[in-house]
Amino acid sequence: MLDTFPNASAQRPPPQAAGPVRTAHSLQRDPKLAALELAAELCHAHLGTVLFFCSAEYPLDALGHALDEAFPNVPVSGCTTAGEITPAGYGRGCVVAIGFDRRAFTAAPALIDNLESFDLLRAQCLVDTLLGECRRQSTVSVSDHSFALTLLDGLSSSEEQVLATLDAALGSIPSFGGSAGDDNRLAHTYVYHQGRFHSQAAVVVMITTPLPFEVFSTHHLRPRDEKLVVTAADRHQRTVFELNAAPAAREYARLVGREVTGLGEADFARHPLAVRIGEQFYVRSIQRVNTDDSLTFYCAVENGIVLTAMQPAPILADLEQVLTGLESRLGPPALIVGCDCFLRRLAIEALGEAQSASRLLRRWRAIGFNTYGEQHHGMHINQTFTGVAIGHARPDAAGGTHHGA
Repeated sequence: MLDTFPNASAQRPPPQAAGPVRTAHSLQRDPKLAALELAAELCHAHLGTVLFFCSAEYPLDALGHALDEAFPNVPVSGCTTAGEITPAGYGRGCVVAIGFDRRAFTAAPALIDNLESFDLLRAQCLVDTLLGECRRQSTVSVSDHSFALTLLDGLSSSEEQVLATLDAALGSIPSFGGSAGDDNRLAHTYVYHQGRFHSQAAVVVMITTPLPFEVFSTHHLRPRDEKLVVTAADRHQRTVFELNAAPAAREYARLVGREVTGLGEADFARHPLAVRIGEQFYVRSIQRVNTDDSLTFYCAVENGIVLTAMQPAPILADLEQVLTGLESRLGPPALIVGCDCFLRRLAIEALGEAQSASRLLRRWRAIGFNTYGEQHHGMHINQTFTGVAIGHARPDAAGGTHHGA
């Protein structure tokens, strides 16, 4: 089923004008037919690279082979999802793709196939290689006109180490991304590179463009007064055993006014916890309650940190304000690549606002996926909408292109 709202078939994306990017999505369940449908929309003489996001319901080996055949001699990168953002808005059980015109974008992808051994030396070699590839093909300065997209296996538990290491190598180059999902099953997630889906891996795509762009991140959560101290945790397993020296699940249930046995994803979405760094709050979303009354998180949580209880503000109003600000700085977007936490989508659906969210995403030409975690400047975060907004060419672009972070 494509969408979570009743009249999904009546929803239509804005007409696709000729420009630096093309977008497409397919509801076909047959991998070959899905790939052919995407190719029919995206292929043209100047197609340079393709980025896609797909439901884990597809037979992935067959889909990978079909995409490889449908886009010969074109680099294709992607990952599995916990829901898709299509040209029509929120989707589910489908595949969505973006085609980048090589006259406006230079893209260089790479696979990190051993996350645990990804150290600074490997990161620097990878970044230097990707920048070198972009430099050979681009007509603009790569250091001033590039951003990096990261897609990671969402169940690898390696995001913090990989992202921090990669960010050190990237220096001033802005980066963002998302952790692959599997339709909320929490079983197997995959990234895609050179015709194959990979687990326990990451894909990095360096993109250089003369077009104005801005990497951004937002969330709709505001701090409450209550604090919880992590008094016993296993950082590597992302599991907290005690909060305030009490069993973690019981203390969290007390905070939100629920019984432990009734806790679920809806509670985690409505009542998240966050760590404060400087003046910013970074959400640490709960994944599940365990039988021993411990809590497993989507991000690493360490002994001694203080978690602040958070409460939601209007979610779509926050997103619209951020997107309006981006438009004021960049002009009407040619594309927004969005990594939207699946817990945000659950909250939007619970509020009955899925249609409104889809209209908002269509209006700003957002394409992307629902994630098991987002990535922003080397940080692994939760319950955010994180991405890059790309504008159209401006007459004064050579003198004032904005590509901020």
